Formats: sequence, structure tokens, C-alpha cells
Amino acid sequence: MLTAMFLASLILITVRSQETEETITYTQCTDGYEWDPVRQRCKDIDECEIVPDACKGGMKCVNHYGGYLCLPRTAQIIVNEREEAAAESTSGRNNVIRRTPADPQRAPPNPTHQIQCAAGYEQSDHNVCQDIDECATGTHNCRADQVCVNLRGSFSCQCPPGYQKRGDQCVDIDECTLPPYCHHRCVNTPGSYYCQCNAGFQLASNNHTCVDINECDANNPCAQQCYNILGSFICQCNPGFELSSDRINCEDTDECRTSSYICQYQCVNEPGKFSCVCPEGYQVVGGRTCQDINECETTNECREDEICWNYHGGFRCYPRNPCQEPYVLTSENRCVCPVSNAICRELPYSVVYKYMSIRSDRTVPSDIFQIQATTIYPNTINTFRIKSGNENGEFYLRQTSAVSAMLVLVKSLSGPREHIVDLEMLTVNSLNYRTSSVLRLTIIVGPYAF
Repeated sequence: MLTAMFLASLILITVRSQETEETITYTQCTDGYEWDPVRQRCKDIDECEIVPDACKGGMKCVNHYGGYLCLPRTAQIIVNEREEAAAESTSGRNNVIRRTPADPQRAPPNPTHQIQCAAGYEQSDHNVCQDIDECATGTHNCRADQVCVNLRGSFSCQCPPGYQKRGDQCVDIDECTLPPYCHHRCVNTPGSYYCQCNAGFQLASNNHTCVDINECDANNPCAQQCYNILGSFICQCNPGFELSSDRINCEDTDECRTSSYICQYQCVNEPGKFSCVCPEGYQVVGGRTCQDINECETTNECREDEICWNYHGGFRCYPRNPCQEPYVLTSENRCVCPVSNAICRELPYSVVYKYMSIRSDRTVPSDIFQIQATTIYPNTINTFRIKSGNENGEFYLRQTSAVSAMLVLVKSLSGPREHIVDLEMLTVNSLNYRTSSVLRLTIIVGPYAF
């Protein structure tokens, strides 16, 4: 709470005459007060109304007894009305002037008698001298770019707010050169100024401070994800998308283009993601790998007299009895030529049918199949050879023991294709015993390297 009182001092003037007891009274007020002829006392002058731009620097003007105060705009002022009345009542008092009847300057008792007023004053209806408002009557000589301010008995030519006198002219005050009123940028205007903010900021309610604009809340400019930062924002995209050149929109990321190994067989790009597909006869495992489907277990379409053989990428049906005359079936996939048949003397004693599958373009050299004698005779020698099916030299038979040999792939095979290779085991002894048996190996090369 701020309270104060400025009491005006009084000037007492007394004129005495030897010729009369008549007195004339008048009151003179000190600075900051003026005479109120109606209330017959001195009253305070409101300088905040008559003094242009009384306070600078954003301060507010508060009228006070006999003067005024410049206070911060947030200050609160409480005025004691009784003290105000006391101040006004003591700001002046009657003074007595005694004059003789012969005094030519004596004021006549007739109230209609014309009185002589000083320059800048005129007689009022109450027969007292009152101030002439030259600003209201237009009797001032202020320039067009100046503001007329009425004073007691005179007037003053002042510059409007935002201007200052330079010689006889009013020139604009560049507020932007004064202590910084603006947070970011100041723009001077004739008689005033205004503040501007940098991009990404906006003026606060005080029109001076700049506060950050949350672009993500106000008007999300991002196509997907928006993150506000001081004075700006950042856009990000969901997984499977990437920022376009404008840094706002999101474009689909073509994962299939970024890597040729992302899928084992084929990559299919989709908005925001991708998927792997496999060829017919395969299924996707783990999202990217292709695994052979065993059709013999899932969709066996072979007849009852056929056996189903699964290979990489498909299946085949082979006859359950592959034996051809004069061979007869003795066990599964084993055909024997009877000794009683004379034709059999020139033919291998037995033919065993075997099936295997390999992937396309298999690395070479590679061991792929082992042949081994099922019956071992004493004092015999076994030799192994590729009897047929190796016209292009894709295979080599390496004997690994007295009763076994290993078929080696020496040239890469591309599928899909089928190879039938006859592997012969010749058995002889010192008594001119000679016999042979054939393993007919069907090799199915898959269409792919997986």
C-alpha cells in the first residue's frame, strides 16, 4: 500500500488602508493546485491528463496531491479520501486586503462590476478571473504537428506521444534505439513502434515477449509424426516410410530395392512394409526363407500302384514295381533276374532302384551318394563303375573301401531336370566266379538353389 500527501503552502497577502475598515478577500493556490470558484477552495490538478506522455518506459501515471507519480503498471494505489479532502482544504486560505474607499483599485461591492484580469484569464459568471483555455478556443499558435496543452493563464505546445522537439519541429522518436522493449525484433513506426518475433514464435499478450509456437498442436504440418522443438518442429515417419525431400511428407520405403538378399526368393513391396513370397512347391518360413513342401505328405496324388517321391520344389510318382522282364520283384525296389532263366546269364543279377533329389546349382565337387555291397562273399574282389548316365561327365565314382564307393558330383547341375545313373558293382573270385549288380539311381535336380 502506498499513501502520501503533499499539502500546498499558502501565500497570505494583506493590504491595509487608513481610510476604511472594508476588506476584500481572495485565495492564491500553490503549484499543483488551482482555485475552484464553485467549491471555494483549491483543488488538485490532474497532471496525468494534461501532461502528454508524462511517464516513460511503460510506466503508468498516477495523479497525486499537488503532483503525480510514475509507477510500474502492476502497482496498486489506495487513496484515503479523507486525507485527500484535508489536502485540498489546506492547499489555500483566505487572505484579507484592507483598502480605503478612495482606493481606485478597490473592488466594488457590486458583483456585476467589471474586474481587471491578468493575461490568460477572463471574468467568469461568478465575477472571478478564470483561466482561458487557448487550446479549446483556438487562440494558440501551435504548429500542426504539435499538441496544444492548456496551462493556467497560458498554454504549451508539445509534441504528440512518440515524438520529441528538435528545434521548432517534432521529430519521431525511434523507440527501437532505446533500451530493448522487444524480445526479438523491433519495428519503428511514426510516433510508435511494434514488436515482431522470429519464425516459429508468436507475440505474447504483452505484445513484447515472444513465445514458442507448438506447430504440432496448432496445425500439425507433418504427414505422420510431429515433434515440437524451440522455434520449429521435426517430422518423422512410421516404420516402412522415409521423409521426402520437403521434410514433411512421408514416402514408402521400397525395402525390396535396398537389398537383393532380403528375401530368399522374391520380395514384394507394400505401403510401409514388404513381404516375401516363394515359388510353387515352397512355403515361407520365418518371413523370408523358402522351405520345400512335402507334397507326398500333404497332397499325395499318386495312384495305389505308385510310390510318391518328394523332391525340392515338387514330387513325382514312380511305379511300385519297376522291374522289367526278365526281372522279378523280390523286395521293395529290388529286382532279380532268375538264374533258371538263360537270358539272365548275360545280365546283372540284380537291379536296385533308388531316388534322390538335390538342389539346383549345387557346389562342386560334392559327395552325393554312397553305394555299398549288401552281401559280402569270402575271397572276392569288388569293383565299382558308372555303367551309364554319365555321358557328359557330371559324375565320378570313387571307391572308398572293398565293399563301397562314393558318387561325386563334379559338374554343377541346373534344374529342373532328371538324371538316371546306373552304378555297377562287379564281384569276382579266383574260381572265375563273376557276378554283378546295378543300382539305378534317379537324381532329380530341383528348380532352385534352395
